[in-house]
Amino acid sequence: MQKINRALFILLLIYTFLGCGKKQEKIQPTVEPITESVYASGVIKSKNQYQVYSTVNGLLEEIIVQEGALVKKGQPILRLLNESSKLNTANAKLAAELADKNINGDKLNELKANMEYAATKVKNDSALYMRQKNLYGQQIGTLTEMEQRQLAYENSITNYKAAKLRYEDAKTNASYSARQAKNNLEISTSVQGDFIIRSETDGRLYSILKEKGELVNSQSPVAVIGDANDFEMELQVDEYDVTRIKAGQKILLNMDSYKGEIFEGQVRSIETIMNERTRTFTVKADFSTKPDVLFPNLTVEANIVIHTKDKALTIPRNYLFDDQYVLNEKGEKLKVVVGLKDYNKAEIISGISSSDYIYLPAK
Repeated sequence: MQKINRALFILLLIYTFLGCGKKQEKIQPTVEPITESVYASGVIKSKNQYQVYSTVNGLLEEIIVQEGALVKKGQPILRLLNESSKLNTANAKLAAELADKNINGDKLNELKANMEYAATKVKNDSALYMRQKNLYGQQIGTLTEMEQRQLAYENSITNYKAAKLRYEDAKTNASYSARQAKNNLEISTSVQGDFIIRSETDGRLYSILKEKGELVNSQSPVAVIGDANDFEMELQVDEYDVTRIKAGQKILLNMDSYKGEIFEGQVRSIETIMNERTRTFTVKADFSTKPDVLFPNLTVEANIVIHTKDKALTIPRNYLFDDQYVLNEKGEKLKVVVGLKDYNKAEIISGISSSDYIYLPAK
């Protein structure tokens, strides 16, 4: 009998212990500040940051400006090698020089002299014809002599017109060839200029993406240039949260490069097209406070502040279930109206008061 009583006593202790272990945790709502925010992650970018592309193909012959240097708009930063382009330019220059020589050359001068001689002969034959015609009117000389003078005069006119036409044609062709050669030279020179890659803006050359001797084409970027001192944030926001984001909202952010420090920013714009691969929208933001030193592509984690209340009745979010109920001491569900929420707590607008106890739901 004594053994039975002892066993019952042990069972009672175990039951009491288990019963105490299952006791539910309880709290009372607290009045405190609460901030609702949307999480975003992204990178730092230099303002006006862009990737530099070449318009032609070739080997990287020379890196004119080193990474990190300041550059001016139009300043050469890279030079490509292309021998065929150099040869084309040289040939175009020779053709231009030859065409320029032809326009003032011996052949054109000869044709001009022939035209001038033909013009002089027209004058002489005209004078002889008129003289013979006058003599024939005075019954001096024969009709045959007058007709011969007339025929010589007419032939001279024909020869003059032909000589003039040959000269004008040669002059036009020489002028056309000279203009064409000049245009070809300008085109070749312009193409040759394409093998020098220049900065499109004032800023800093942050990165050169090719090495000397490497092949460059028009499909791959060769460098990254951006503003030297002005930076922005490019954040990714989930599609479910993007409708809550508006320009001007405050941002609290931190960076791995500055652990433990919080900086502030402001939403500037929201891109209106979603990235289908990540199902996110890009939000661009400016710094309100920022570190002294920044570099492109530093990672950022941010909270975009949606709403803030200085005094709100709050409970831990794990005491809330189905987003609208809490438990009282009897285990009954009480319906509540929820307001703002952050990662840890939720605002209760109505349904319970600060004097009520609520219990942690069983898992």
